[in-house]
Amino acid sequence: MINRDLIRIKVVQLAYAYSQNGECSVTKADNELKLSLSKAYQLYNHLLLLICAVTKMARKRYDIVNTKAEREGRKISQNAFVDNKFALQLAENTQLRGFVESNGDIWEQKAEFVKNLLLEMQEDETVKSDVASSYEDSKAMWKQLYKKHIQDNESLNDILESESLYWNGDKDIIDTFVLKTIGRFEENAGSEQELLPEYRDDDDEKYAHQLLCAAMEHAEEYQQYIKEACKAWDFSRLAKMDIVIMQLAIAEMVNFPKIPIPVTINEYVELANEYSTPKSGKFINGILDAIAKEKNFKIKKLL
Repeated sequence: MINRDLIRIKVVQLAYAYSQNGECSVTKADNELKLSLSKAYQLYNHLLLLICAVTKMARKRYDIVNTKAEREGRKISQNAFVDNKFALQLAENTQLRGFVESNGDIWEQKAEFVKNLLLEMQEDETVKSDVASSYEDSKAMWKQLYKKHIQDNESLNDILESESLYWNGDKDIIDTFVLKTIGRFEENAGSEQELLPEYRDDDDEKYAHQLLCAAMEHAEEYQQYIKEACKAWDFSRLAKMDIVIMQLAIAEMVNFPKIPIPVTINEYVELANEYSTPKSGKFINGILDAIAKEKNFKIKKLL
């Protein structure tokens, strides 16, 4: 689940924080990076558990209403939450249950939020119908509900920020992993359906460690590259975030020969557009391109 896009974001954020407070302990930074990435995977699990919490709340409310109706000799129709095939399968998932045993379920203490979220969803046209008729329908329903009511939910963002400072800024990319997970579920997999792994493979885990360490250990060398390419600008007046982003991009260009240089430049330009000034992306693109061409004898990979 933790891919290189998320790793780059985390490393940029961490390297920037360390540059601001003057810390340069590579070991400390590396340990914090591991913790931050681990927290991101916890967020992924908790967002999946939110689907289970809403479903559980719907069942509880349905049972109360149904019990009263039975006493009065009435019948009530079920709703799309109560017997949603995907959500019920997710609640039984072996990996998710193991996560709860080790980390707990934050939604158990957030009943009011879960109730309000359920009431909001029940007003959605997506669920104003009978129980989803098929397994695929049940997944489609939750994809729509997630996009409409969970992706851009300010109350949820406030809760997550209060639970962990490491989750600040993670949710957008983790949302994409949750939606991908819903799409991957198969009915015949039952409770043994595999969730996304914490890391896709060992290479991604090593990439995170090596990128951060290279950027910090060779900071002066890479900043010298930037100074040489920025002769028309006063280096001391460059935005600190721009310097950090370029420093990390150079670290990737130098130390990861399997990643094409244009890919590296594009990735860090995107980060500049997201995290720095409006003009940073274009500026960084030009500087990194110049460095890549000038230092090709040191960067042992094909342009």
